[in-house]
Amino acid sequence: MRAIPRIVVGVDGSPASEQALQWAVDYAEAVGGTIDAIAAWEYPAFYGWAGQGVPNLDVVNPEELAGKTLSETVTRVVGSAPAVQISERVMPGNAARALLEAAEGAALLVVGSRGLGGFAGVLLGSVSRHLTEHAPCPVVVVRERHAASE
Repeated sequence: MRAIPRIVVGVDGSPASEQALQWAVDYAEAVGGTIDAIAAWEYPAFYGWAGQGVPNLDVVNPEELAGKTLSETVTRVVGSAPAVQISERVMPGNAARALLEAAEGAALLVVGSRGLGGFAGVLLGSVSRHLTEHAPCPVVVVRERHAASE
């Protein structure tokens, strides 16, 4: 019996991650695979600087924000009835570490070329570059397509 390919995709709400999710869904549909859509969260590094301390988690909860962004992105990209099974998972830690962990045993890891932290014009972001060098499975980096008016 042939195993069902598990495709892991990183989702942060950026246009590049939306396109990576769409690519992953199309691929999963073609090969009979499933999708693990992963969003990572961590406290911003600047908390604690200049005596600010940790934010009030009743107001700003990075885990909830990541989960909401993930769910909204999946719905926006594939609708409420996707053609393939999609599981959504929010993981603590930086994106590269979370995606490497999620990719253990996966058939494929798919990411956008640059996420929300990327600099305009950079062809490959730090997370996607790290993943191509360290992932335990093949990696597809989907380059962001720009609108014709740009």
